[in-house]
Amino acid sequence: MSDFDKVIDRRNTYSLKWEVAENELPMWVADMDFQTAPEIIEVLTERAKFGVFGYSIVPDEWYSAIINWWSKRHNFNIKKEWLQFCTGTVTAITCAVKRITNIGDNVVVQTPVYNIFFNSIENHGRHVFENKLKYNNGEYSMDFNDLEEKLSNPLTTMMILCNPQNPGGKIWSKEELKKIGELCNKYNVTVISDEVHCDLTEPGYEYVPFASASEICGNLSITCISPSKTFNIAGLHSAAVVIPNLKLRNIMVRGLNSDEIAEPNIFAVDGVVAAYTKGEKWLDELRLYISENKRIVNEFLKNELPEMTAAKSDATYLMWLDCHKIIGNTSELCRFIRKENGLYLSNGLSYKGNGDNFMRMNVACPKSKVFEGLSRLKAGVTAYEKYIEKQC
Repeated sequence: MSDFDKVIDRRNTYSLKWEVAENELPMWVADMDFQTAPEIIEVLTERAKFGVFGYSIVPDEWYSAIINWWSKRHNFNIKKEWLQFCTGTVTAITCAVKRITNIGDNVVVQTPVYNIFFNSIENHGRHVFENKLKYNNGEYSMDFNDLEEKLSNPLTTMMILCNPQNPGGKIWSKEELKKIGELCNKYNVTVISDEVHCDLTEPGYEYVPFASASEICGNLSITCISPSKTFNIAGLHSAAVVIPNLKLRNIMVRGLNSDEIAEPNIFAVDGVVAAYTKGEKWLDELRLYISENKRIVNEFLKNELPEMTAAKSDATYLMWLDCHKIIGNTSELCRFIRKENGLYLSNGLSYKGNGDNFMRMNVACPKSKVFEGLSRLKAGVTAYEKYIEKQC
């Protein structure tokens, strides 16, 4: 049984997440505060002890580990030739934007969504085309009428899908995914599906890989996958793209190699193989722990902060906190809470859509830190409301 209650001191370890002031509690970036599965640590330790850190290849074991995992866990039969190694899902998305679209093209995203998508689009001269998600009773749904309008634009050549959705934790149904595929096929639009959070579903819930939803979906898509979020090994820089369509695959393989992001470092392959062949038990324990952390947050909000609610989250370890009853735009609230109470949350405004009403909280940490974060949150909101009253 893994000890997820164990507090790991990550300060002074060059951690992006923990590069904060001494009094601050970071609950922002999607990076867990748990040690990875012991089986992964053991394999990487043995690799380090070997002591030779030369160039690496991508062996058959890497392909087999991914193929077997997706077949067993997600009922998706991936063929070996569909798989291509890359150093990260974001680098793959950026590569796809550069290689498959042209400067000035529109790329559809369903907002609110992972904010780095916008960088991948705008940094290369393309335009973010928002298909805003509808939000009702604490849950997101797709606006297909607006989506078709955006896809039908002659300059729209790509859609980036977040499956499951970050930051809201929504798992899209097979029917919804099939409908996206049909619309994109109708208007000749390529789909990039970011599925990096796919294994972090609530116990009893399952996600549907976009490429498996229908033959159409598979034929027009590039799927980005990685164990980085699932097993907290993002620093290994190890991911993959799944591309059934030969033409798209050839374009991406050339792009990934031209951008020099198609070769693994010495730990990248071993980490993936260990995760997908030995990490299943650890992952299922993790999912239960995160589910309990989410329950704690929801219960706390209900009893202690009723003016704030969390979106229904069936995937990821992120809580999307609705603050619209406290303030119209949460940028100021985020700044206030961090300055006055040291709680560092993600500002929802950067996710576009209706994100200006939200803050994102990462609860992939020991329960003691969750309780500490919630205590700081309550104190911060209370102090902010008093601050606002004085301004009136």
